[in-house]
Amino acid sequence: MVVKEFTFDAAHCLPGYPGDCANLHGHTYRLQIGIIGGINPDTGMVMDFKKLKTITKPILDQMDHAYLNNLNDPSFPSHLPTAENMTVWIADQIRTKLYENYRGAVELGLVRLWETPTSYAEWKKNW
Repeated sequence: MVVKEFTFDAAHCLPGYPGDCANLHGHTYRLQIGIIGGINPDTGMVMDFKKLKTITKPILDQMDHAYLNNLNDPSFPSHLPTAENMTVWIADQIRTKLYENYRGAVELGLVRLWETPTSYAEWKKNW
């Protein structure tokens, strides 16, 4: 597995949550994307990190410096943008792009979204 890390800043709130997260607040999110597949004998790589960035950047551009509860994407969990819901959404977006571009040559193995330096949500491929 190869892993690339990204960061983005965003604000959100969790309506109806019985705690501080019901209030508007922001995070500097740290995102790790792990790709699995065989090592290409011509390149020596599972996937070029630059190509992974090209796939991931448009997804993150939607969220960077945004108020997540108002994100203009009908598939995004704007009603409840928890780290868990966002992780599943990011995984769905990346898996779609990988399939469109690589037709199974590589797959998504891991999405880890850090909401704080000590707390993250994780999606892993079911083997």
